[in-house]
Amino acid sequence: DALCLNGRLLPDAQLWEALAAMEPGQGWQDAQGIPLAFRPKANQQLRYATSGEGAGLLEAPDLQWSTAPESAETLDRPWELFARNGQYLIAEFERRTADQSSAVLSASNTAIGSHPIFLEPGASAEGAFFDLREGPIYLAAGSEVMPGCLVRGPFALGEKAVLKMGAKIYGPTTIGPGCKVGGEVNNCILHSHSNKAHDGFLGNSVIGSWCNLGADTNTSNLKNDYGPVRIHSEAEGGLIDTGRQFCGLFMADHAKAGINTMFNTGTVVGVSANVFGAGFPPKFIPSFSWGGAEGLVPYRLDKAQATAQRVWSRRKKDWGAAEQALFAYVFAATAAQREA
Repeated sequence: DALCLNGRLLPDAQLWEALAAMEPGQGWQDAQGIPLAFRPKANQQLRYATSGEGAGLLEAPDLQWSTAPESAETLDRPWELFARNGQYLIAEFERRTADQSSAVLSASNTAIGSHPIFLEPGASAEGAFFDLREGPIYLAAGSEVMPGCLVRGPFALGEKAVLKMGAKIYGPTTIGPGCKVGGEVNNCILHSHSNKAHDGFLGNSVIGSWCNLGADTNTSNLKNDYGPVRIHSEAEGGLIDTGRQFCGLFMADHAKAGINTMFNTGTVVGVSANVFGAGFPPKFIPSFSWGGAEGLVPYRLDKAQATAQRVWSRRKKDWGAAEQALFAYVFAATAAQREA
């Protein structure tokens, strides 16, 4: 028995109740007929496509589809992640802290504003300034806020993540488990085990897992003419208009940027790319590419695997057969990007 959800679906508490009541053989579709959720019957045969125009569920003849409830919200574009982070961060804060008591915030910190701050057991903050006027702040177990940090909510710091001394954080921002973050960050999402440990600005951006931004890496999030930012879309095969004035960097898992890297507004960096060198690199860096403004060359799969294995070993994680197979699959699936 399984409940299958489209990763774009943003369920709230009310929608979860409806999902829990779904019977085997039932499913929801959006207005375009794209599956959002379904519960297959026992031993039901399903066929999927993993890329191209028909990506997603292709054949499930025994499923009875109905239109999803009006309350079912979905993400349609990647920039909606940081644009809508505030409302979902606050909702998740309220859910997690309901009927729970926060650990005591050390008297060495300063806090202003009426929104709450919540510390899970083992969270540490000393000599920091917390601005709670715009939203709450959540510090997960084992996380650390070092002295001199300036943090404005809404903000969430994941388990064992660290804000380095003097970091300046503007919400809505979410920093995932195991991250190390310094410098200036404004309205961003960093997934797990990614590092931006040094000075430099990151704004209106989404950073995947296991990424590293070298010292003084900076991201532009506003064009000089204040116009809407355009970004690369793999689905449309070129640049598209986001309609947003502020839009920074989208970096996929395991990507790296060398020291003093400058990213233009609306830059997209693929999986396991290695970006370095003077000047602004292209606004689209294909997966498994190596280089920057002076040109790009393919990054060998065996070298990418070896780097990932070393990165994981530093966090006492094993780079196993499943991870190797996933890397190989993504490498093959993105070959056309590197040949363009």
